[in-house]
Parts: sequence; C-alpha cells; structure tokens
Amino acid sequence: MTTLSANEISGLYTAIVTPMKEDRTVDLDALRELTRFQLESGAAGVVPIGGTGEYTAFSRSERRAIVEACVEASDGKPVIPGVLSTGFKDAVEAGQDFAAAGASAVMTVTPYYASGTQEAMREYFRAYRQEIDVPVMLYQIPRRTNVTVTAECIQGMVEDRSIIGMKYSSYDVPEFIKTIKYVGNQIAILSGEEPLFATHVALGARGGVLASASIYPKVWLKIFQLAQEGKLHEALQIQAPIDSVVEAIFLETNPGPLKKYMALAGMPVGSVRLPLQDPRQLWRN
Repeated sequence: MTTLSANEISGLYTAIVTPMKEDRTVDLDALRELTRFQLESGAAGVVPIGGTGEYTAFSRSERRAIVEACVEASDGKPVIPGVLSTGFKDAVEAGQDFAAAGASAVMTVTPYYASGTQEAMREYFRAYRQEIDVPVMLYQIPRRTNVTVTAECIQGMVEDRSIIGMKYSSYDVPEFIKTIKYVGNQIAILSGEEPLFATHVALGARGGVLASASIYPKVWLKIFQLAQEGKLHEALQIQAPIDSVVEAIFLETNPGPLKKYMALAGMPVGSVRLPLQDPRQLWRN
C-alpha cells in the first residue's frame, strides 16, 4: 500500500466508472483494463466508486472488490476511492475496508442527510481521520449534498491535520479563491468541475478529478499543462472541441450518459444500476 502526502498529489486523477456485465454484476476484468488504460495514458491516479463509480449502488463487499481490482492494476500508482456514506460508522467501515484493500487515501464526502454546523463538519473529519489508517481528502459537492464547507472550516480541518487535500466540485469561484488563499499551499486542492478545470488550475488547483477523463485523459492532461503554465486562453482553446461532449454526459445523472458515450467511443463498460437508468432515447439520438 502506497499512502500519499499533500505534496505528492498533482495532475489528473480519473473519476473512473464501474464496468458492468449484462446482468449488472461488476466486471472486474474490464475495471482492471480501464484502470491500466488511464494510467498508461498519463493519469496520476484513479478515483473509483465515487459518484461516477456508483458508490451507492454497491454492497460493502462489492466496493472492497472494486478497490482491490483497481489497486491490482495500478502498478503502485495512487488509488483514492470515494466514500459517499451518509453516516459516520458506515463511512468509517468503508474507509477501513479500502485501506485494507490497498488504497492510497480516501476521498470522503461531507455528511449530507443529517448535516451539521461548520464546527460539526470540522469535528466529523477530525474524528474520521482518527479512525482511518490512510490519509483523507475532503469531497465537497454541494449540488449533490446541499452542504457547503466554508474556507474557514477547511482551514480548521487543515490545522487539525484531518485532511491532506480536497476535491472542489462547485461553481463558486470566489469561495474557491478564498480556499486557495487560506490553505492552497498546505493541502492539495483538486478541481472537480470540467468547465472550470483550467480556471481552477490557473488559480492554484494542483490538478483535478474528472469523470470525462475516462474518455479524454490525454486532452485533459494537455489542458492541465497549459493552465499550470499560465496559458489559460490556450488551455480553453484545447478544451473547446470537447465542451459539447462534457455538456452531454452531464445532461442526466452521472454516469449513465458517460457510460453510453464510452460505448459509442468504442469503450463499452455496460449499463448502470437502479435507480439510475440508461439515457433517454432523445439524448441517444
């Protein structure tokens, strides 16, 4: 198991889909192949079973098997599984399972059903880190959770040494800038928004966790390199040809459209599990 420090996290991390067989069981062989493809294409690591990987659709044993398969195929490169459990004990069990499976870190979402105050969020991650044997990254995605952790709270988490980084999935650019200002030199902040990825990197993000990198890892790597060099306009020009694809794969709940587009692109990964469904006929047309 290779654990991570904040300074070691940089570049493109693919939010990887979970391939399915026709009976909607997990296709672990296809998952290993997809993991290898991403890393051979230049991704710094993979992020399995987050939202893109359909975390909530799987049992505890399935989630662990998914992480184990990614670790087997990663050749020592970082595997940072998502933890999307709503309750503390469930999240701890998942984190412990993933650590035992060889994960380099975990990316843990803010609690989103019984959510608390900012101080409660800080305490949640402080307690969580004490229970987990690998580093923790905060996953902030308010459009899914209706929970936003402020830059001040994130600064507190850093002071507590609860987190080594975060995935920032939000269109709130002023709050992103404040977060970079407060903790950008102490933790690895990764963009989780394709439309803002280049801008986030130009403003100080160390990389990104992107779902569409499943299709276009090399394109996003080029965008990352240009944005990191301060060439934002050039980065956005490289991105422009794939903007319509990015828009399309998020027209319905991820990863249904993404999986369909991957099949159209010659990368079949099967369907999704309920309550998700394949995209509507109108989208497919």
